[in-house]
Amino acid sequence: MSAFRDSGPQAVMLPDGRRLHLQHGPIDLIVEAAGSAGEVAAAYRQAQDAFQPVLETLVSELSILRAPLDTIRQAPVGAVARRMLRAVSPHAKVFVTPMAAVAGSVADHILSELRRGRRLRRAYVNNGGDIALYLAPGESFAVGAVYGTKMTIQSGDRVRGIATSGWRGRSHSLGIADSVTVLADCAAVADVAATLIANAVTLPGAASVRRRPARALSPDSDLGGRLVTIDVGILDAGEKSDALGRGLRVAREMHNDGLIAAAALCLQDQTRILERTETKRLVHA
Repeated sequence: MSAFRDSGPQAVMLPDGRRLHLQHGPIDLIVEAAGSAGEVAAAYRQAQDAFQPVLETLVSELSILRAPLDTIRQAPVGAVARRMLRAVSPHAKVFVTPMAAVAGSVADHILSELRRGRRLRRAYVNNGGDIALYLAPGESFAVGAVYGTKMTIQSGDRVRGIATSGWRGRSHSLGIADSVTVLADCAAVADVAATLIANAVTLPGAASVRRRPARALSPDSDLGGRLVTIDVGILDAGEKSDALGRGLRVAREMHNDGLIAAAALCLQDQTRILERTETKRLVHA
């Protein structure tokens, strides 16, 4: 979350008349709710009201949110910041900061406020590809990810969050995955999981991978001097398999710990899919 020109929170209905666009600095949300006209209109007003202070509140706590998890001694105050810290807390054994969950946490927060007291059939908040989802009984949600991976979520599934990370994405990555898409209980949990799995898809010392210190690209990056990927050359089949295997091991640990429901890892022309037995239909190519 770097310096930006602040024109204040913006809210506008998109031309289709169904979706609400909320934007403030680096936060850019697409919101859609389905239900009666009155309920949807009220839900959108609630989402707009909740969105107004989000960025300002986050910025006021950046010193905490950019700190490595194992150094944080003061709990954040803001609702989104608290979600961020809860989402990263299970990953204390590795380097992670609460910023790894920022996009998903914003999406979860706005969805929660959108739904508060409302009767809706379905709703989602999409924060740059990190999606918080609500489904009433009998509803479903289909989403297409990169490389032909598709996901269909039913109301009976526990999944209510989708997130994607990788070196080609909006944020810096320590790994070389083109993309890692994760399904989890909420968007914040999916967000940090996708980030950490993508970080683990790597080839230490590979000549075909170019890296630079994060702070050289973004002086205020929470990654500091850690090397982030800026280019990945053509890899041979063995290298791709090795790198994806590293990420898959991390994904499997999260899966076994009950943190994620499914993950799709993509590197060049190879893909690895991980799902629980009861969710085998969720992710397919």
